[in-house]
Amino acid sequence: MTKRKFPDAITIIMAIMIIFIILTWLIPAGEYEYNQYNGREIVVPGSYHKVESNPQGLFALLTAPIKGFMSAAQIIGFCFLVGGAFGILNKTGAIDAGLNNVIKYSKKHQNSKKWILVLMMICFSVCGATFGMSESVLVFIMITIPLALALGYDSIIGISISFLAAGVGFAGALTNPFTIGIAQGIAEIPLFSGWEYRLLIWFVLTLIAIVFVLMYARKIEKYPTKSPVYQIDQARSKNEFNENGDIDLSFNFKRKLILILLLVSLLVIVIGSNKWSWYINEISALFIALGIMSAIVFRLSANETVKAFIKGAKDMVMAGIVIGLAKGLLVIATDGKIIGTMLNYLVSATDGLNKVISVQFMFLFQGILNFFVPSGSGQAALTMPIMAPLSDLMGITRQTAVLCFQMGDGIFNMIIPTSGVTMGVLSIAKIPYNKWVKWLYPLIIIFVISVLLLLIPPVLMFSYN
Repeated sequence: MTKRKFPDAITIIMAIMIIFIILTWLIPAGEYEYNQYNGREIVVPGSYHKVESNPQGLFALLTAPIKGFMSAAQIIGFCFLVGGAFGILNKTGAIDAGLNNVIKYSKKHQNSKKWILVLMMICFSVCGATFGMSESVLVFIMITIPLALALGYDSIIGISISFLAAGVGFAGALTNPFTIGIAQGIAEIPLFSGWEYRLLIWFVLTLIAIVFVLMYARKIEKYPTKSPVYQIDQARSKNEFNENGDIDLSFNFKRKLILILLLVSLLVIVIGSNKWSWYINEISALFIALGIMSAIVFRLSANETVKAFIKGAKDMVMAGIVIGLAKGLLVIATDGKIIGTMLNYLVSATDGLNKVISVQFMFLFQGILNFFVPSGSGQAALTMPIMAPLSDLMGITRQTAVLCFQMGDGIFNMIIPTSGVTMGVLSIAKIPYNKWVKWLYPLIIIFVISVLLLLIPPVLMFSYN
């Protein structure tokens, strides 16, 4: 009996596009009015009104992909350039040589493997919580996957070290300017205030993620074939990370210097993103410089460098296509004018509910909205002008409304197929979406239950009549 094959990411996205097309015919068109706030368009509470419907058809379905590519051009270009830079790094063999050293060390110190996982997950979680690491996590996937494989784990552990940990930090954000900063600014409460309780939330969510990953890692150590991506990783090990198999991978001075340059670059990304508001343009430039410096240090010829860059960029083609198509989904919903109507329906559903239940519903609502607006800053701009005054009417603090937003955005973004970053990560990792969902959904359920409980104290302690 042939095992049924689950559709790939592109098939899933195209199917959702068709569903969105149908929804534009079924859901009444509606919009909110907007005002300018610090250069951003902000929804005016109570301004929802029906507008002339604009149902999308076959032409919209066919043009959505190119519009999505236009919308995501910057991040797609980022993927190609960073992939090219890593192609040069891989050509030098520096990463493979470093990983060989990690393997030797972990064999001598068996307990150190788990500490490597824990420390790296904490670091990425801090990055997500402080400066809002999101798109830049695509860079680190190409490091953490081979690291996980070198330690004897699988590629799911590899993306959990970076992508999952950064997502958890995003959900428990402390000073994330793209979520907390925008949301609190719109809600007109002091910037980054309430960090004390958010620190507790960050600790709880990060601890849950680490324990979950460590339990899975222990199972994979004992029974490697139980990994959902075992066959994928077996093929990956042969085809991807052994391209330097016939080359002496001694950890010489040149390779050590290249890894030092890589570590310095990653540190500069953290500092630049947090202190100088660096984003895709600056990070791309940094990695181009890293690729050039690595080629100079290892004395690669110009021809070798260009070929390595092209090979690395080619490996990112699927990720770029998926990211562009995911953006196309939002183009259909926006052009069909159904996002405002769905938002209005969901917000209205909180009328007459108990305070605790209302707040928990607000969190779930933010999670549902993530499917349509996966951008944290975009969701803040869309919902906080409504959620902030709604929280006033409900008798809860605006700080609590911000908590609902940040956790709903961070947690659900790790699993929704409309997130360009999520689908891009899975494409780079070559992990089918269904395998990721099957592995992650128990953790998402644990997160949701934990958040529903964590939202109770703010309501009981800080609500008012």
